[in-house]
Amino acid sequence: MNAELDLLVRLGDYDRPQGVAERAVQAEELGFDRITVGETTGWNIVPPLTLAADRTDELGISNDVISPYGRTPSMLAQTALTMQAAADGRFRFGIGPSSPAITERWHGQEFDRPLRRTREVIEIMRNVYEEGNPAYEGDIFEIAGLGYERGPSENPPPIDVGTLGPKATEMAGRFGDGWAPQMFTKDGLRDRLEDLERGAELGGKDLSDLRVAPIVRGIASEDREAAREKARGTIAFMLGAYGPYYGNSVAEQGYPDVVDEIRAAWDDRDTDAMAAALPDEVLDELAFAGTPDEVREWLAEYAAIEGVDAVRVGFVDGMSEDDKRTTMEAVADLV
Repeated sequence: MNAELDLLVRLGDYDRPQGVAERAVQAEELGFDRITVGETTGWNIVPPLTLAADRTDELGISNDVISPYGRTPSMLAQTALTMQAAADGRFRFGIGPSSPAITERWHGQEFDRPLRRTREVIEIMRNVYEEGNPAYEGDIFEIAGLGYERGPSENPPPIDVGTLGPKATEMAGRFGDGWAPQMFTKDGLRDRLEDLERGAELGGKDLSDLRVAPIVRGIASEDREAAREKARGTIAFMLGAYGPYYGNSVAEQGYPDVVDEIRAAWDDRDTDAMAAALPDEVLDELAFAGTPDEVREWLAEYAAIEGVDAVRVGFVDGMSEDDKRTTMEAVADLV
């Protein structure tokens, strides 16, 4: 496999932030290129990622993805620059437009103009990176400016953008250094890469200047059917219960009836019916689930999509530590 291999870690899987660092050490030993961690309503990502950076030597460190509503743009720049220093230059900062639920019900902010906000946050962060000052006049932010006490950065971390829709992905290509999408079929990803490339051209870049690292979830196990049922439940839940965006995206990729049936089951909070509504065809388009050999074949095909630079591998719900170890070892054989 020519693409790099990243490991997506869920903070909720660990009892202490140190557990993330232990997983990072394991990932580095197995040959993964990068570890990435998301943040929603659980732990703040900075302490576990700092621990992971401190206990590894070559493993890349990323976050997928942080909300532009939960911290000020200047604080996001501070966070990114601090993590870059802690990781000795191995950090990539991830940001995305977020969702109404996280924005309104957790951060207490109005989910207003998410794409414009994301763009302006990125531009302000770059001001801090390059000028040592967040001074900015935009549609959402007006910042008089104050000097960042460490001054401009000689090695600021790249900014990856997590998006789904065509306009959002065009924005990612124009203003970001990388793209971290998820829940895309192979054909759906190829179509969306055209939007990313158009955005890159608007930003005076080539697609090759961006690190394209789609997130995929799954499980490898010799118990093939058990693995597929775990993956089926997770993907169905993401389509039906994670707000509108993943479901809308998959519907637009050719499966509107499947998404409608899953959502109807979620209205009754019937998770068994949600899983049953996800046919094998769609499961196999969106996730890797099966024997180690099947998983390696699936990932190799996904990584071979033109324009993909890395694949970010995440676990599904209900996996034991043995399941995770088996999956990591199976995937690492591709390195």
